[in-house]
Amino acid sequence: MRYALIGDELALYLRILQKKVTTARKIYLMRFWTSSTMSCMLLFAFLKLPAQEKYELNSGWQCRNVDGINATGQQISVPGYALTGWTPATVPGTVLTTLLNNKQVPDPLYGMNNEKIPDIYHTGRKHYTYWFVKDFSENAPTGDAQVWLHFRGVNDGCDIFLNGHRLTKDTHYGAYLRQAYNITPWLAKNGQNRLAVIVYPPQFPGNPNGGQGGDGTIAKNVGPQYTAGWDWIQPMRDRNTGIWDKVTIERTGAIRIKDPHIITRVPGVRQAQGPQSPAIIQVAAGLENATAKSITGTLRYKIAGETVSKQVTLAPHSTTTVQMPDLFLKQPVLWWPAGYGKQHLYSLQLEFLNKGKEDDKQAVEVGIREIQTYWNNHTRSREVAVNGQKIFIKGGNWITSDAMFRFSKERYDAEVRFHRDMNLNLIRIWGGSLTERPEFFEACDKYGLLVFQDFWISGDCNGRWQDPQKKDDQWTRRRYPDNHSLFLESVADQVKLIRNYPSLAFWCGGNEITPPADIFAAMKDTIIPSLDGTRYFFDYSNSDSMSYNSIGGNGDGPYGIQPIAHFWNERTFPFNSEVGSVGAGDYESLARFLPTENLVPPDPQTGKTDAVWNYHKYIPYNNAIDPYGKTNDLREWANKAQLVNYDQYRALMEGFSAHMWDWYTGVIIWKTQNPWTALRGQMYDYYLDPNACLYGTRKGATPLHVMYNPTDGMVMAVNNTFRYARDLMLELKTYDMQGRDSLLTQLFVEAGPATIQKFMSVKPMLDKLSAQQGIFFVLRLLNTDQQVVDENLYWLPDANGNYSGLQQLATANVSVKAVKAGTDSIRVTISNPAGGPVAFFNRISLVDAQHQQRILPVFYDDNYVSVLPGEQKTITITGAAISTAPGAEIEVYGHNVKRQYIRF
Repeated sequence: MRYALIGDELALYLRILQKKVTTARKIYLMRFWTSSTMSCMLLFAFLKLPAQEKYELNSGWQCRNVDGINATGQQISVPGYALTGWTPATVPGTVLTTLLNNKQVPDPLYGMNNEKIPDIYHTGRKHYTYWFVKDFSENAPTGDAQVWLHFRGVNDGCDIFLNGHRLTKDTHYGAYLRQAYNITPWLAKNGQNRLAVIVYPPQFPGNPNGGQGGDGTIAKNVGPQYTAGWDWIQPMRDRNTGIWDKVTIERTGAIRIKDPHIITRVPGVRQAQGPQSPAIIQVAAGLENATAKSITGTLRYKIAGETVSKQVTLAPHSTTTVQMPDLFLKQPVLWWPAGYGKQHLYSLQLEFLNKGKEDDKQAVEVGIREIQTYWNNHTRSREVAVNGQKIFIKGGNWITSDAMFRFSKERYDAEVRFHRDMNLNLIRIWGGSLTERPEFFEACDKYGLLVFQDFWISGDCNGRWQDPQKKDDQWTRRRYPDNHSLFLESVADQVKLIRNYPSLAFWCGGNEITPPADIFAAMKDTIIPSLDGTRYFFDYSNSDSMSYNSIGGNGDGPYGIQPIAHFWNERTFPFNSEVGSVGAGDYESLARFLPTENLVPPDPQTGKTDAVWNYHKYIPYNNAIDPYGKTNDLREWANKAQLVNYDQYRALMEGFSAHMWDWYTGVIIWKTQNPWTALRGQMYDYYLDPNACLYGTRKGATPLHVMYNPTDGMVMAVNNTFRYARDLMLELKTYDMQGRDSLLTQLFVEAGPATIQKFMSVKPMLDKLSAQQGIFFVLRLLNTDQQVVDENLYWLPDANGNYSGLQQLATANVSVKAVKAGTDSIRVTISNPAGGPVAFFNRISLVDAQHQQRILPVFYDDNYVSVLPGEQKTITITGAAISTAPGAEIEVYGHNVKRQYIRF
């Protein structure tokens, strides 16, 4: 039933509104209700919600290539202009994303499809120059109210038009530079508006000749360099041209709050638990007066039950930065990196009151923490502390979430969660990409990952080395980009965008090189100190300001397969910003992007690989698979590759941890994720399916962890926490290939906070026991309740370095039970009966019942697990996908466990 809102009924509704909405909103609603009707249910539902002050223009866009369009932007942006022949557009998104979504190009992530897509270097820039149009409803406000249009990222240039009016005085350039326009004067009287944007590709797309950044000229722009190709990705054919980040409409009063700045000071050395001394909160904010009159009002903020305010007078058409009085917050709950404490976040409500009415407001999540750095004279590298406590950095290098800039809050959350699950505490954003989006930092705040943010310079393109694939010489490349002022303007803007996130820990001039001298000086001496002033600035990613290079070479690496002993015994750079190994997925992962005819393993005799594997940047496993037995079967090869993956990354993290504070203050793996379907450097594939690299890293980076040096046989524990670990029983056992166990020893041990504690060498015993077929070596720490605090299982080779016993390992007849533990969690228990062999290296997956395809993403608290004879292990699977996957099953298979599917 529908009712006209007239007379006494309208008066009643307006009295209700007086308690719920501002004057500007009441005027808008009154106009709406007096000219139309609606159902009572919809009315009351609407009354319960505040009017939307900010919303995103993320659907209903249309686009068309400029070729054949003779109209001007003024004409196209008139709502009456016919969009005949235009196609649906993806915004936020790139031109290539729109073409893919309209099935005009094949998926560039699959097989060799990327070669079928025209490259901008060969077609010319016009081929990827597009108009984007969006019709939207927004009434012109009354009184002093204002409406703003925001673009958070356009690559690379654009002209913007609204309702026949050009908003951009000059063409806007800068992939990283935000834009804001007051569109109040240009809104249509009838509320029906049209936005038209022409987007231009980078002026220098570069020749994608196979070099790092192609011929290097992509770096002449102020934009992402990887789009011309790198050693882990093929070129993006449109160079990521498009409205790649959010477009929003914002309503305010006369005063708009801009770029608030929140600083937290945490003096002294703090503990993660217990009472806290006060912390200091410092707040500043920009205020813009959009009117032609002077306005006096109050800027105030609320946090943790405290309110701080300040009266402000703003001149007409002015912008002013206001510094608020400091707040001394008693008993603060602090924010800590993952593994050290909780990630508590406060909500800070900032608002400007004009004659008692709210003109604008912003909510900022605040993590109270302070990050310090010191020079460690012993290691000769940078040491990091949070809230006064030193943190051993265990990090991963990150490119970007998606090569085509298809970003989402959900994907960011999943990827950052994977890093937390690996027991890492830092993510480095590599300098050939971008400043990561606010949604990424929100996830890092949530999961406790510190962020090391490079700016957009890379030594490969910017002249550090001689390179025959580059068009220009080193002297010329050293001056890239062409527009230094645009680079600096972009730096300043991006600092303001992300500076309030507690996870953001460091700035860095660039990847393996500083920007040109004038840019570098302005960033380091002026922009970063004045706009932030709280974070250490590294000159570049492997500079002496981070890690003194006494070895020679580039200051990072190596990359690729290393002997396990290498990670323990070969001393590398004291804070290594890039070191890593292989990362091929299992068969299910490979089959997602390799055509059937290319699902073949490297030749077991020659090591030669398929051309599509090479196209997807495969790093050879060399002879690492051979000790497990040569094979021509891809599924078997990929499963053996997971054994190598696990062993490599466990050894990497254990080897660095074993020399914590002696050789090293930190390590950052190159790399932990791929924004493309590459066959290297990843703990999970592009489709968010984890491989054994993730769980090997997780094991090796466990905060309180018992481990074994394969060279001298030393058993030791690393305590990467702030707490003393006492009364722990160390238990050392071996199991042969038949499952017979032998207790080597057990004794009570302890380990102090942030230390390594060595216990004993068991090498002679292990060498003797493993000589014939190899053995399983199991190390455990148990608490006084005899509960396992940490467990670590190694599979040791025979005297010849082969895993001959594993090649003949008998089948383990396990039983598997799965139960729903909640709407978004499942518990899987694997039981291995006594009297048989170790149930070795079991992969657990959540799959759909009909096709047995993995459901992604979900999260396993462990995987690739081994179950000892007479014991059981329980794995918990969590994730939102569980609640939306009825009829799913659990798939379990292992090295000597047959594949089975279990309903729950």
